[in-house]
Amino acid sequence: MWKMLARMVPPRTLRFKLMIASVVCILIPACITISVYNYLTRDAVKEQAVSNAAESLKLVDGYVTNLLKYMLNIANYIQIDSEINTILNEVSKSGYQGADIEYRRFADRYKITSKITNITFTGEKSYVTILLKNGTYYTNYPLYEYDPAQIFQEPWFGKLKELNGLQSYWVGTAPTVFTTERSLKNTHQLSVARTLRGDGLDIYGYVIVTVMENQVNQIFNRIASGQETLLLDESDTILSQRNSEHVGTQFPYVKQAAERASDIIRIENEDYLLTTLPLSVTDWKLVSLIPYKKAIFKIDSIFKRVLIYQVISFLVFLLLLLYLLQAFTKPLVHLGRVAATVRRGNLEVRSYIRGQDEIGNLGMSIDQMLDHIKYMIAEITETQTRKRKAELAMLQVQINPHFLFNVLNSIRMKVLRKGDVESAQMMSSLSKLLRMTISQDQDLIYLHEEVGTVKEYVQLMDMRQKEKVNLEIDVSPDVLYEKVPRFFLQPIIENALIHGLNQCAGTITLRATVNERQFVVVVEDNGQGMEPHVLASLRQNVLTGKGLDTSEGEDEYRFSSVGLPNVWERMKLTFGDAFEMKIDSERGKGSWVTMLFPRELEGRRDV
Repeated sequence: MWKMLARMVPPRTLRFKLMIASVVCILIPACITISVYNYLTRDAVKEQAVSNAAESLKLVDGYVTNLLKYMLNIANYIQIDSEINTILNEVSKSGYQGADIEYRRFADRYKITSKITNITFTGEKSYVTILLKNGTYYTNYPLYEYDPAQIFQEPWFGKLKELNGLQSYWVGTAPTVFTTERSLKNTHQLSVARTLRGDGLDIYGYVIVTVMENQVNQIFNRIASGQETLLLDESDTILSQRNSEHVGTQFPYVKQAAERASDIIRIENEDYLLTTLPLSVTDWKLVSLIPYKKAIFKIDSIFKRVLIYQVISFLVFLLLLLYLLQAFTKPLVHLGRVAATVRRGNLEVRSYIRGQDEIGNLGMSIDQMLDHIKYMIAEITETQTRKRKAELAMLQVQINPHFLFNVLNSIRMKVLRKGDVESAQMMSSLSKLLRMTISQDQDLIYLHEEVGTVKEYVQLMDMRQKEKVNLEIDVSPDVLYEKVPRFFLQPIIENALIHGLNQCAGTITLRATVNERQFVVVVEDNGQGMEPHVLASLRQNVLTGKGLDTSEGEDEYRFSSVGLPNVWERMKLTFGDAFEMKIDSERGKGSWVTMLFPRELEGRRDV
């Protein structure tokens, strides 16, 4: 299958790259979407599970709190009932005296027992014990169930002395002491104890209200049937749980969850969602445990169905995308075959792909380009033929300047032999300048060569003028081997002679210095200078290229016609925007031209 796919879509082709890119662009967002959905969903599920557990605990808390308040209400009733307190206070102080002791003892016991029985008759089943310090007791249960005097032997009994006023002491879970309850397999009980105090706030008795642990357990079974619910005391000891075997043992996972700051704990290789809720009437708390998988079962089922749907959708759309890519790239494959044919030298082939989209325009453009290339080849062939003919003509024309140069040298030697040194010197300078004009094979020369040409030119011009011009040269050795265009100084010197000094005596100064990235050439004369409007006009002409004095039928760079605009144009073509030229003048003081050249020009020789 992979070999067949490789033959249909060869690797490294545009079609293959488009398919891979499309698959990646679909697969990565799909994976990211699924991951984000999974992450956010699980957080939402966890929050919802915690919320559900908290709501369930609140419901359980209502029933458990009512049961505990019911026990407190019984103790409160006995503690604040004036008739009961009067009887108990009298019995605890002096006992019964007189002839009717037995009757009064019976009557008082009946009154207290009846009241205890009445307040516990309609509520939850509870065992109430009123125990005086002298051993007298009153209960709502018979003596064979439990001897109240044994309360004095309970390990928690000594802590009742620390209570003040209406404070209560919650005994917590203890083994059942009532015979009937033990026969019913109710193994544990919960108790709350209060103190009875006289006018001097001395303790004369105690009230103990007891309920069976299974009464709390039944609340758990009835209200929170879908989760494991526990009642813990302040030290995380289990006070009530469905499995009574764990009652009285430590439950360490609350502290573990608090230390990890997580609602999820691991018990016996399974994750559980733990939720706690403190009770309002005591330091005890309710705890719920739910298997985490069970808490998120429904949402996991939804997630798996969504995942399957996304995978199926991805595969369907991927196959559709691959088919469309193959159809869309078919013209590109044909264009590739056309390009390969052209590369082999066949310029007659055409793609004939047309359409309104980019590929259609590309096919038409390639066909037009091939037509144009065919036309251009024919035109270039014809042009090359004409060029060869022109080169032959130019070679023939170059014979004349060389002939004149040789004849001029012969005349200079004859004049020198006759003793006319000045005329010979003039011919020598002219000969050197003529040599420079003939040597057109180099566009760039060293600056010291250009300075030598300027010297010869000024010397030649001095012979033509009545008054000589003084040429002062101050060139730094560091710039002697900088490459510059030939004859760029001659037009500036010529302007200084003709326009600045007005062909009269004067001084022309040529300075050249160098810095880190530029070298500077300055040509200055002490002539008549220019008016401001003339200087502005000259600057404008130089920048716009006006003032180039060339005419048909004459040499392009005649000494008499090359001006500052021509120099500016040549420098810009050679150096680009890195070249700068400044023209300044002051009436009566002279003019000066400053040129700044870059030093990065290829071919420059560093000294």
